[in-house]
Order: sequence, then C-alpha cells, then structure tokens
Amino acid sequence: MANPQPKDVLGRVTLVTGPEEFLGERAIADVRAAVRAHDAEAEISETSAATLTMATLGELAAPSLFSTTRCVVVRRLEDLPEESAGGLLDYAAAPAEDIALVLAHGGGAKGSGLLTKLRKLGTVSEVKSAPLTAREYPGFVVNLLRARQVRIDPDAAEFLIQAVGQDLRSLSAAAGQLADDFEGKPISMEMVKKYFGGRAEAKSFAVADLTLHGQTAKALEELRWALDGGMAAVLVTSAMAGGLRSLARYMAAPRGMSKNDLMREVGVPAWKLDTLRRQSHGWDDEGVGRAIRSVARADADVKGQASDPSYALERMVLEVARARPVR
Repeated sequence: MANPQPKDVLGRVTLVTGPEEFLGERAIADVRAAVRAHDAEAEISETSAATLTMATLGELAAPSLFSTTRCVVVRRLEDLPEESAGGLLDYAAAPAEDIALVLAHGGGAKGSGLLTKLRKLGTVSEVKSAPLTAREYPGFVVNLLRARQVRIDPDAAEFLIQAVGQDLRSLSAAAGQLADDFEGKPISMEMVKKYFGGRAEAKSFAVADLTLHGQTAKALEELRWALDGGMAAVLVTSAMAGGLRSLARYMAAPRGMSKNDLMREVGVPAWKLDTLRRQSHGWDDEGVGRAIRSVARADADVKGQASDPSYALERMVLEVARARPVR
C-alpha cells in the first residue's frame, strides 16, 4: 500500500506482515501519516498483542475528549492470546469508521491461522515486509527518491547500494541526503561518487574488483582496512564469488551482442560491463574455475572451519590473484 490516503486506512484494518523491520515500520508510519492528514489532532496509540483483550481494544479505539479519529497499532500479532482472536476478527470485519487499526505480525508460522482469516476479510489490506532480493534493491532506491520527486540513474542506484550496503535504514538515509543536498536534480553516478565513493572503496566489492583486476597489493590493503573497520568476513567472500560469477557470464556471452542485450545476458548494469570488460583481458576459463574453487574454500573457512578468518581471506586474495594468467 504505497502512500495510503485517509480513505484507505480509516474504517479499515492494515495488516503489516513479514520480518523486514524497516519496511514494516515504514508501512506503519505511512498509516499514521494518512490519519494525521485527515485529522491533525488524531490520537495515536500502541499496544502489544500479548496484552490485547476486547476491553483494551475498545479503550484504545474509543473517542477521546479531543478527537474522534484514532490510529491504533497492535504489535507482535503472533503473540495474541487465543481467547482474543475471535473478538479481534469480529472487530476487523466491521471496524469503526474513524479508526485506523494496524496489526503488525513479524512473520513465521505462529499466528498464521489468524492471518489466514484476516486476509479473507474485505476490510483488511495487507502490506508485506519481506526481505528484499538482490534484484529488488535498485528499485527500492529508485522508489525512495521518486517519493521525494527526485530521479536517480539506474547505474547510480546500483553504485549507491554497493557503497552503502544493503541495510535499508542506511540506504534510506543516504537517499535522503542526496535528495536534500541536490534539491530535486536528477541524481547521477558522479553525484553518488562525490558523496559515497570513499566508502565504496572500503567495501567488500572493492576488494573483489581490485583482486580480479590483478592489483593484489592494493586489494590486500583494502581488505585489512575493511576488516579493521568491522566488516564481516562473509561479505568479502560473497563479493568475490559474485564478481567471479559475473566475470564468467561475461566471458561466456556471445560476441557481438548489443550493450543492452549483454546487460541482460550477464545481469549487471551498464557501468559494471565496463569493469568486466577490463577484467576479462587478464582471465581465461581455467583461471576463473580455479579462482571460484579458492573462494568456495575461503567461504567455508570464514563460516566456521578456520580459526583465523582474516588469514583465510588474505589467502583467498592471493590464490585468486595467482589464478589470473599473466598477460
């Protein structure tokens, strides 16, 4: 439910489900904003489902001396006592017209029977807050800025994700900073690099890119700097594996393809194609295969089979660099 209007939430129930906390909180905030847009004096109240009875729900939803409009948020719906489920369903089937009721469920099997019944009601709208897939992050950034009436180039959105990481709160803050500082101008790659390029160089993907380019000493320097800064070791092996997969797909792609077709074939944005083109000059199929096996060993090591993850990562960088034929 993107940017809900008062009519979408008042006299209705908004069901927010899923484990992604940031998206769930944003959905709840959108409901509150819609209620306040209808009535600036509307009262906002919250409670935990574990303590919810029909009596307490009635108290929360009752008009006050100051406003008849209310937004009631019930968190952790999965903890709702069984004896309260019937009453909540009855209310959800015929909610009070000046009340916006939000029911937040954190995902999982607990309480799934209640969710099934709620979803069948015509008065219930569901907002799902599932974790994003890798392909969904660029769209998330684009939509964040679109809500601020700002356009961002797809390549710039991809670079922002690599620079900031996949924490949605951090991405939201970074997008907000860009929107504020560039005052509605289209956001380009150069703008993102100006603000976040320094952070990007210290991230795991930079270690992978430097290694695949054959810049071993620089890759080791960046790796040590990143680990000292608290970067999780598994992010480095993940980035290296992803870089090698992209390189392998690029090298296997038919020659003579258009840029757009090649982007679809390899599954990367335009700017990444330029990186892969430069990297591919130093690799052959056998070397890529050896490098992939080295990364797989390192990944197993940092996930618990080695006592020193830092050493495992440094060894991985050296082995991947040696797998790259000298030309």
